[in-house]
Amino acid sequence: MSDNDIALKPKARSKPKLDRPKLYKVILVNDDFTPREFVIMVLKAVFRMSEETGYRVMLTAHKLGTSVVVVCAKDIAETKAKEAVDFGKEAGFPLMFVTEPEE
Repeated sequence: MSDNDIALKPKARSKPKLDRPKLYKVILVNDDFTPREFVIMVLKAVFRMSEETGYRVMLTAHKLGTSVVVVCAKDIAETKAKEAVDFGKEAGFPLMFVTEPEE
């Protein structure tokens, strides 16, 4: 090797560590005015639940006051909750879905 030659060593490539997006819960809040059948219909239409799963989620909210419907990314959770609340408003019911960060 002469003085003008430079020995190059390959750089170690580091992959940037990506954090998983924070998950959010969509929560069904019980009310005394929205019919059970309508709640189940909304759960089936918006959250793609089966009749049986929708019934269980609705009954849990009825007994305990709230029920977690789904856990997903923030933007999806907010979109689904808004869509479900809009269904209730169109039908004249005070149906309420809220989102909150998962712990």
